[in-house]
Amino acid sequence: MKNIKMTKPAYLKCISCFALLLISAFTTALNASGTDDFNLTAIMQDVSEDNIFYDNEFFNWGSGIVKGKDGKYHLIYSQMPREHGFLSWLTDGRVSRAVSDSPAGPWKHVEPVLEGRGDGHWDAYTVHCPKIYEFDGKYYLYYMSTNSGESKLSDAQLEDARTRHGRWEESELRAMLRLNQRIGVAVADSIEGPWQRFDKPLIEPELPIANIVNNTTVTKRPDGGYLMIVRGDQPDQPEGEIIRMQAVLLADHPLGPWKMQAKPVVKDYNSEDPEVWYDAERKRYYSLYHAFGYMGMITSTDGLNWERAKHYKVADKAYTTTDGRTVKVHRYERPTIFHENGKPRVMTAGIRLPNGDTHSLFIPLKQ
Repeated sequence: MKNIKMTKPAYLKCISCFALLLISAFTTALNASGTDDFNLTAIMQDVSEDNIFYDNEFFNWGSGIVKGKDGKYHLIYSQMPREHGFLSWLTDGRVSRAVSDSPAGPWKHVEPVLEGRGDGHWDAYTVHCPKIYEFDGKYYLYYMSTNSGESKLSDAQLEDARTRHGRWEESELRAMLRLNQRIGVAVADSIEGPWQRFDKPLIEPELPIANIVNNTTVTKRPDGGYLMIVRGDQPDQPEGEIIRMQAVLLADHPLGPWKMQAKPVVKDYNSEDPEVWYDAERKRYYSLYHAFGYMGMITSTDGLNWERAKHYKVADKAYTTTDGRTVKVHRYERPTIFHENGKPRVMTAGIRLPNGDTHSLFIPLKQ
């Protein structure tokens, strides 16, 4: 082959073009990373008694807030009967509504909203992990539920499923109910209902996640359509071993059809309870999750490729009160951010104390 000799001007021109490409790529990356300056920890304020929502008959847990057409704030939140214990989130959970003049509380219980519909329905047992949104004048209440397939559980079997905890052996009733977890949605024209439910789940497990779908969160995309993150199991794990992972779905409508995306959001790392939103000012998505020891935050400019946010660690398992106390907790889960006029106003969470008691927590955010 004949050698081609490059003239000096052509050589310099190639070097110049390559340098411009490098500078352009670096500038693009710098501009993208430069918008990632949201520091949730810095705007979290101390909480008062008004910011704690407790119930004597139920374990109050994760929640979400919408502002109603009546000008009041409405809370959709999880409850589990104290008589059945905290583990009854998988068998007897219900979703209730509360109301307040402020998104940080105090809250007043109004009514139960959704419960398991019983045998013959995909959502026979429990309604848990709710997320509430208003999209184009309609309310969409996403939730997790489960069923026992063609088997009808006796009272003794149901009690066993309520209380047994440990390794998820597939032969156990509780493990069976766990494996049947799916995501559904109820729709209403008013936050007060009535709520329309559907005969089939909205989301089924498919790769890159396996076994179950739970912990859903939804946000509008800036270019139209909707983005959802769900939690499932990482495939190909030994029986009884679980690594929780997250995946993203896209749709043109809140009811779908939702298309699962191939690239996971979080993989090879135990995390759950995602909470996603699009930050129009920073032109990027953020998502919270709890990692069984702290709360973390990840970010993405396109909703498909995720990385740790600049201010990744949001909170340890503790919160501070207006009277100067630091309350250390056993669980700090189900984070949700309530936005008003495009600004984050309140972070909600489900709190379980070392003594086993629970409450829903509402942390005011500095404006």
